[in-house]
Order: sequence, then C-alpha cells, then structure tokens
Amino acid sequence: MFEEGGRRLLEERKRLKMNQDAMAEAAQVAKSTYCNYEAGKRAPDALALANLAQAGADVLYILTGQRAAGALAPDEAALLDNYRHTPPERRHTVQEVSSAFAQYDEAVKKARAAGGGG
Repeated sequence: MFEEGGRRLLEERKRLKMNQDAMAEAAQVAKSTYCNYEAGKRAPDALALANLAQAGADVLYILTGQRAAGALAPDEAALLDNYRHTPPERRHTVQEVSSAFAQYDEAVKKARAAGGGG
C-alpha cells in the first residue's frame, strides 16, 4: 500500500540519524504505528507528517520521492546557520574551505574507483 513511502521514510530517518523510537516520538505516534509506516502497512496521516516535518523530515520526499528545496538535516541546518552568522567579509573563507573539501572528496572517490586506494 505505502511501500515506497515507507522506504523513503526509512531513508529520512537515517538521514536525520534517528532510531525508530525517536521518529515515533517525533511523529507523536506509538512505535508500532511508526514501524507500520516504514513497513508500508500504513500511511502516516497529516498530523504525523506535520510533526515529522517539525523534526526535520522532508515530507515532500516521503510522499512523492521529490526532494523539497529547503529540507535540511540538523547538521546541515547548523552549518547553514553558522554561515549565515559569519561576517560578510569572512564568508569567502568558508566558501573556499567548503569547496576544497568537496574537491578533495571527489578526487578520493575517483582514485578509489580507478583502483588507486586513497
């Protein structure tokens, strides 16, 4: 019935680094009810989805498979908040460091794919 939505709900739970107990609490439902959501046996109602959204879940993704532009995990939201509170004259430094990490990560992935270890 809700198999794909259940799989996406599980993905969101992992993205948010929460266990089933925490997600059930966030949705304000019993753990067994939440487990039925993930198993695809039941679909969460609007209130449960609204509660999950408050906990950081991307409800659009859970329902449709399309990511909402503003859905951020708590650690992502903290990084963005830090950036927004960085003085404008220092933001270029944050951008340069972030870019360097991303480029390094891509280089490591390519080296591993080519059999170079890393």
